[in-house]
Amino acid sequence: MATQSSKIEWTESTWNPVRGCTRVSEGCRFCYAERIAARFSGKGMAYEGLAKNTKAGPRWTQKVQIVRELLNEPLKWKKPRRIFVNSMSDLFHEKIELSYIQEVFAVMEQAHWHQFQILTKRADQLLKFNTELPWPSNIWMGVSVEDERVTDRIDALRQTDAHIKFLSLEPLLGALPNLELDGIDWVIVGGESGPGAREMEKKWVIDIREQCADANVAFFFKQWGGKRKSKTGRKLDGETYNEMPD
Repeated sequence: MATQSSKIEWTESTWNPVRGCTRVSEGCRFCYAERIAARFSGKGMAYEGLAKNTKAGPRWTQKVQIVRELLNEPLKWKKPRRIFVNSMSDLFHEKIELSYIQEVFAVMEQAHWHQFQILTKRADQLLKFNTELPWPSNIWMGVSVEDERVTDRIDALRQTDAHIKFLSLEPLLGALPNLELDGIDWVIVGGESGPGAREMEKKWVIDIREQCADANVAFFFKQWGGKRKSKTGRKLDGETYNEMPD
């Protein structure tokens, strides 16, 4: 599970200097990273000891591991690209020391020709460490928000010094009629995919698209999701929305 090109529609590559995670909210129930990690958790494999298959399905083991041998990978890539940081974990996990997060940020700052996209569900940790981190313009900082119960993550993000702030409303599990988009540059919307995927209603997506248009915020529609997302596609009212922040 080394650094690789990505099929995620809004990025180009993934970089995972941290492995392992734990569930924090309802959006984690059918986590794709947890499924993949459990598949590669055998002896000698990348996620050994970090995830496992149980009768209830794939589960993290509560262990989180730094992967120092991958820390400098982006510096080896000379062609500029958008890089999703920790697609298989959360850089702001409570078990990751600030000193290591600072090392990751130092690499991103040094690799100034790339754009780095970080997503976290741990917005409280993000805000706690905000003033201890450099925020060059090539680091995009985002929070995942699946329903109204966790919109406080947006308020925390807004208080950071990141130049580009974005929301990943995926998996979207409910309506978000009152999004506060002040200071937000980009919104990604997507339905849940894979085994057990919960349905996303079209009216939720339309409403978010309209809120983004009113607030002049870039809107990216990633997928409808479902058990087989390739069948449902990513068109909304016949259009593909690939907007990016300036």
